[in-house]
Amino acid sequence: MKVFINPGHAPGGIPDPGAINPVTGTRECDIAAKAGRLLAGYLEAAGIEVKALQSDDLGDVCATSNAWGADIFISLHCNAFNTIARGTETLYKSFYGQRLAGFIQSQIIRSVNTVDRGSEQRDDLWVLNGTNAVAVLVELAFIDNMDDLRLLETNLDKMVRAIARGITDYWSD
Repeated sequence: MKVFINPGHAPGGIPDPGAINPVTGTRECDIAAKAGRLLAGYLEAAGIEVKALQSDDLGDVCATSNAWGADIFISLHCNAFNTIARGTETLYKSFYGQRLAGFIQSQIIRSVNTVDRGSEQRDDLWVLNGTNAVAVLVELAFIDNMDDLRLLETNLDKMVRAIARGITDYWSD
């Protein structure tokens, strides 16, 4: 199995850091990068081939995944809305994406105390449309909500381990 990991937004935040917590200044690109490194490590330890690319050029991200022949594509993000919304959700486009999203969402919800926002089909996301692999986009938590930010800061490792288990559950199903 080959898993392509796309930590959301630009590396180092230039030109696009993604969402930013209005109180602490914590940036989505940094949380996503850390989650991507952790996920790559867990999957490689399980014997899975991994390639990762964090870039603002989503065309390049998808082309790199496709050229490599990824079986699974995981994009990691943090949500933001109104400082009140909370929770974790996994977005997908295809039937197999829905299955993968279900495994990942289920593992995260069982592993950490987060609001379950479920899995949702989305046809408007570049990375879900541009890759040939079974693809999902995981919105780990709302970075602009202080409770969710604490969750990201204290339980990111648990969340990422859950994503890795969801991937292996999907592949062995």
